[in-house]
Amino acid sequence: MSLFWRIFALNAVVLGTATALLLWAPVTVSVPVLLTEAVILVGGMAVMLVANAVLLRLGLAPLDRLTKLMTTVDLLRPGQRLPASGGGEVAEVIRTFNAMLERLEHERATSSARALLAQEAERRRIAQELHDEVGQSMTAILLGLKRAADDAPAALREELHEAQEITRQSLDEVRRLVRRLRPGVLDDLGLVSALTSLTEDFATHTGLRVGRRFDADLPALAPETELVLYRVAQESLTNVARHADARRVTVALRHADDSVVLTVTDDGSGIKAPREGAGIRGMRERALLIGGSLEITPAPGTGTRVQLTASAPRKQP
Repeated sequence: MSLFWRIFALNAVVLGTATALLLWAPVTVSVPVLLTEAVILVGGMAVMLVANAVLLRLGLAPLDRLTKLMTTVDLLRPGQRLPASGGGEVAEVIRTFNAMLERLEHERATSSARALLAQEAERRRIAQELHDEVGQSMTAILLGLKRAADDAPAALREELHEAQEITRQSLDEVRRLVRRLRPGVLDDLGLVSALTSLTEDFATHTGLRVGRRFDADLPALAPETELVLYRVAQESLTNVARHADARRVTVALRHADDSVVLTVTDDGSGIKAPREGAGIRGMRERALLIGGSLEITPAPGTGTRVQLTASAPRKQP
């Protein structure tokens, strides 16, 4: 039944019931209208309006649910659907909306994958140029300063040593940027070694205590999955350093049936609701790239927990 005929039928039921009551009820209307008759008529009209409102609310409830979903739907949280129960135009609208959501989620995932892959390629290119050009040039400068300091008089040698130290610190910073742009240890030694190096570097530069808990029986993962897990851990640690005011952070990686779960937990100031800034939305997009799910929740106590669940081969019995 279409929405028009459904509303028409609801109104017909209400009006027909009211007409039947007027025909068979022992009620008359005087001229002028008596007070008791006016009260009865006004009461009957009120009952009709209430009944009509209730029936219309029941009939249009699916549209209300659809409206609420349309105002809250987020393509970075896929799977939000409404049951298309019943028939008629309302159910068809819901089915069409669900199909549109599925198409948009697929297109968003595809475009995000292209953008993230292009971003990683650009990171790799910049890291390579920093390593091959800037890093090598600074190394040559450092060696030249060392030779000049060895042959320089005592009055100039101290200044050359200071220039050496500044150059060495700059070279270390360039190497750190290269590791952040493209972690070579991830390609060479795998995810666990890369996360270990990441957390050690994080502890050195922030002074925070970092705990690591990695399962010994982690399965082999696709390179894309390892890269996403690494980037989410990297972004989570960056957020801890910037916003959490924490003293300790724990990075855990475990194998649960057919999934690998990365968890980054801190003991900082905590969150009531995560702000969907560029960092968090970037992590959600990376999670969608590998079909994973990202959850950001308050940790036990006052901290924050970031958890990424990614598909992995099932454990062998």
